[in-house]
Amino acid sequence: MAKKMKTMDGNQAAAEASYALTEVATIFPITPSSPMAEGVDEWAAHGKKNLFDQPVRVVEMQSESGASAALHGSLQAGALTTTYTASQGLLLMIPEMYKLVGNLVPAVFHVTARALSTHALSIFGDHQDINAARQTGFTMICANNVQEAMDLGYVSHLAAIKTRVPVLHFFDGFRTSHEVQKIETTSYDEIAKLVDFEKIQEFRDRS
Repeated sequence: MAKKMKTMDGNQAAAEASYALTEVATIFPITPSSPMAEGVDEWAAHGKKNLFDQPVRVVEMQSESGASAALHGSLQAGALTTTYTASQGLLLMIPEMYKLVGNLVPAVFHVTARALSTHALSIFGDHQDINAARQTGFTMICANNVQEAMDLGYVSHLAAIKTRVPVLHFFDGFRTSHEVQKIETTSYDEIAKLVDFEKIQEFRDRS
């Protein structure tokens, strides 16, 4: 089968992967992760279908903690739900992250990892935000380039569905999130072969 190549940045790569396996996206834009939420919102507005043949429902909240709480409620109702964040935004979501792990729901956070505002503002991805969330019990998956942002984006959703453990998929803010590369994309047909639909049904039955 011929490879399908596309040119995009890390944010778009992760967003395209998440769109396929997401039913609800709860968002509160924060640099440098905002393009992920914006991309998902735009695709949904234009009627782009996910793997389940429906547009993603995008809900914009008024804070990061609101986005994580809405994500939790959506998952409890039986919808596969995703959010996108970075730095201080992730810190505000940490209290909800413990509960998500305790409830064994397939949440996925896509995070453009970067420094926290301690002594000075920094755009570099030193992963202070990720390290602050290590103790929550989330599975953590790190992508090192644009190709991995897409491939491991898919893996994050598939793993969350399979294991019932929430996944935090992260990559460098700006260095990877805004890096443009030509990458190999994967069709929905190929991804569908990897999805555990029985686990999804079990998740819905528990809602």
